[in-house]
Amino acid sequence: MTTGKISQRIQYFMEKREMTSDGLASETGLDKAFIDTMLTRDVYPPLGPLMKIARVLGVRLGTFLDDQENNDPYIVRTAERKSHFSVLAEQNKPAALNFYSLGKGKTDRHMEPFFVEILPESAQNKKLSSHEGEEWLAVLKGSIEVIYGEEKTVLNEGDSIYYNSVVPHYVSCVGDESAQIHAVIYIPQ
Repeated sequence: MTTGKISQRIQYFMEKREMTSDGLASETGLDKAFIDTMLTRDVYPPLGPLMKIARVLGVRLGTFLDDQENNDPYIVRTAERKSHFSVLAEQNKPAALNFYSLGKGKTDRHMEPFFVEILPESAQNKKLSSHEGEEWLAVLKGSIEVIYGEEKTVLNEGDSIYYNSVVPHYVSCVGDESAQIHAVIYIPQ
């Protein structure tokens, strides 16, 4: 398997399954223009769509995030942590979320742990997403708003939340200062 950009990894599994971008769009329920943009511009999609793509292609989410090493136990030092990908608030706008993978070197994992910086831009376009599995978030710094279905909850430093991610949800920063969280996503295979 290729260890290059996310678009190359997705294309590898599409070719392996003889799937076109039309087929991927149809099976995931995602817009074909979105799929084509992601594949041609190597744009990191939000986690919800990426999880749908992983599910349809029969791989775990980490397959697209990994560097394909297998270290056990896997340790991530703060000084060595690098931004793995950003999610934009809106197309052609600044990043709203910066995800730092905390497990990308452990290829046999069953959860996806992240350190996430949630920027004030995250509050601009609150588009809920859903996917199979569960999520656990703990606020390390600042405050966040979690929209879960029709319910809105504000969490502060030290607070945590655990929920079924099949319910539409969205996480954003509260106020003008960025927030920091630990997030663990579990997606059953």
